[in-house]
Amino acid sequence: MLPVVTPRLAALAAAGALIALIADARWLIAWNVLLGIATAVDWLRAPRPERLTVRRETPAVLTQGMHGPVTWTVGNPTRRLLRVALADELARGLGAPTRRVALTVPARGSARRSVELHPTRHGRFVLDRVTVRVTGSWGLAARQRWRSLPGVLTVYPPFRSLPQIELRLQRARQLQLGGRTVRLHGGGMDVEGLREYTVDDEVRRIDWAATARASRAIVRTYRAERNQTVLILVDCGRTMAALVGGAARGAADDPGPIARLEHAIDAAQSVTRLATGLGDRVGMIAFADRVLTVLPPRSQADQLRRLTIGLAGIRARLVESDHHAAFVTALSRFPRRALLLVLTELANEAAAQTLLPALGLVRRRHLVVVGSVRDPVVESWRTGAADTVERTYRRAAAIRTLDQRVVTTARLRAAGATVVDAVPGELAAALADAYLDTKAAGRL
Repeated sequence: MLPVVTPRLAALAAAGALIALIADARWLIAWNVLLGIATAVDWLRAPRPERLTVRRETPAVLTQGMHGPVTWTVGNPTRRLLRVALADELARGLGAPTRRVALTVPARGSARRSVELHPTRHGRFVLDRVTVRVTGSWGLAARQRWRSLPGVLTVYPPFRSLPQIELRLQRARQLQLGGRTVRLHGGGMDVEGLREYTVDDEVRRIDWAATARASRAIVRTYRAERNQTVLILVDCGRTMAALVGGAARGAADDPGPIARLEHAIDAAQSVTRLATGLGDRVGMIAFADRVLTVLPPRSQADQLRRLTIGLAGIRARLVESDHHAAFVTALSRFPRRALLLVLTELANEAAAQTLLPALGLVRRRHLVVVGSVRDPVVESWRTGAADTVERTYRRAAAIRTLDQRVVTTARLRAAGATVVDAVPGELAAALADAYLDTKAAGRL
C-alpha cells in the first residue's frame, strides 16, 4: 500500500522549490530528505484502514421525489485521534449532494456523518464499495483502501395521482353503502334494493311493479360484483422512453417532462389502488421485446405495494415491444375473463405492427382498454405559427403525427378496444373512470 499524497505534503514540497531559488542546492536536498523521512514516518504511524470499523446506514426503501438520510459511522480502535475521509460509490440517481465526507474520530470512539438523498429516478440500487482514507497525525501522508459494505436501496416510483384516486375510491365505497351517484350503481345481476327514481337514473332500472304500488317511480339498485379480475399490461419498449410534459406546466408540483413509462406506472398504481379497494383482483405484466415481470392477480390490500416493487426496477428499453408475447402470457397464465388494461403508446407504426394484430388474441375472452398519454408539445406545434421554414415543417410533421394517432385510435376501437388517450396528468384519472364505468355497466 503506497502512501497517498496530502495537500500539506504538496505545499511543503512547493516550499522546497522556493528554497532552491534563494539558497544553495544542498539546502534543497536536505529539505527533500527531511521531508521524505517525515512522510515515511507519518505513513507508518497511520493506522491501516482495515482496522477501523465502517458502517453505512440507509433506509430500506425511499420514494422518488422524497428524501432520506445515508449515514456513515467510523469506529476508531486506536488511542490516537484520527482524521478519516470516506468516498462512497453512490449512484447518481440517488441524488446525494456529495459522496465524500471527512470525519475526526476520537481515540477509542466513533464519529458519524449524514447526507440527505433526493432520488431522481426509481429502481433498485446496489451499494457496495466505500473508499477509506486515514491521514497521518502530521498530515503528510495517508493510507487508503476500499471496503466492501454491501447493501440495497430500493426507490419506489412516485404515486402522483393518489389524491384523485382516494377521492374516487371514497365515493365508490359510499355508493356501496347506499349513496347515490350515476357512476357506481352496481351493474351485477344481484338486486340489492329499491329506492325512489332520480333524474340521474336510467329508465331501464325502473321497477314497474313497485312503481305501481308506490304511485311514484321506483328503481332497482344492484350490488356491484366483487372479485373480478383486472390485468394491467405495462409496455416498457422504446416508444415509452419518450419524454412528455408534466401534469400542469408552471404549477409548483409540476414534475416537468417525464418518460411515458412514468405516466403508465402512475396509472397502473391508480387502477390497482382503486380496484383492490373495491374488492377486485389486480395483476400486472410488464413487457418489452419479452415479458419482464409477472404479478399474479390478488385482491389483498398489499397488492399495490407488490405492484410498486415490481415496477420499481423497470426502465424503458430501446427495443420494439412485443404485444403478442404479452397477450399470450396473459391468456396462458390467467385464462379467467378479465379487464385487460394495456398501457402503451399509440404511435402509428408500433401500434400497427404489434398491437393491432395481437388484439384479436384476447378480444374474444377479455375486455380490452388501451391507455396512452399524448404529448401536448406536439399538439401545440399543430396550431403554431408557420412563419419560418423550420416551423412550417414542424407544423406539417405534427399534423401528420396527430392525424395518424386519430386513425390508430379509430382502428383500435373498431377492433373492439376502449381507448383512453389523455394529456399528461390526466391519464390515471381517466383510466380509473373507465374502470368504474366498465364495472358499473356489468361488462365483466
